[in-house]
Amino acid sequence: MCAARMLLSSDFGMATAKKKAVRRAKKGQRIRQVAAIPFRLREDGGLEVLLVTSRTTRRFIVPKGWPMKGKSGRKAATIEAQEEAGVQGKALKQPAGTYSYWKRMTNGFVRVDVVVYLLEVTEEMGNWREASDRQRAWLPPADAALLIDEPELSTLLRDLTIPAADPA
Repeated sequence: MCAARMLLSSDFGMATAKKKAVRRAKKGQRIRQVAAIPFRLREDGGLEVLLVTSRTTRRFIVPKGWPMKGKSGRKAATIEAQEEAGVQGKALKQPAGTYSYWKRMTNGFVRVDVVVYLLEVTEEMGNWREASDRQRAWLPPADAALLIDEPELSTLLRDLTIPAADPA
């Protein structure tokens, strides 16, 4: 499949997922997303996490998106990290936690529950799908927590610990 067709297919899938989520929200159902917290260890052993800016408000966020049909939550989170932050790596099996936030939609706001996966970064791309729309920043988790507006995500970042070994 050519790159342009893949892009259109991916954008179509995202639009469809968003429309389904809005329909569920209008029925009073909670909607969900998946997110990645990309991380790396510095040479001195210190932990850093990667934040990106949102396309519309330019606030710092973690890469996140809608669940993808036929893909696990951690696989979808890995894809979101590649598209939004230009990083590849291995998502740990167990979610790092969850948080909720109010998502701005065209007709108002909907409550979204987000399952978060840790992503051990193995490659940082110089050019990626949303490079022209976003900025990224590697920060210690405590500093990243200060830049995040969602209180539950901020707490998750502030208290972040990487499991010693993950049998992923």
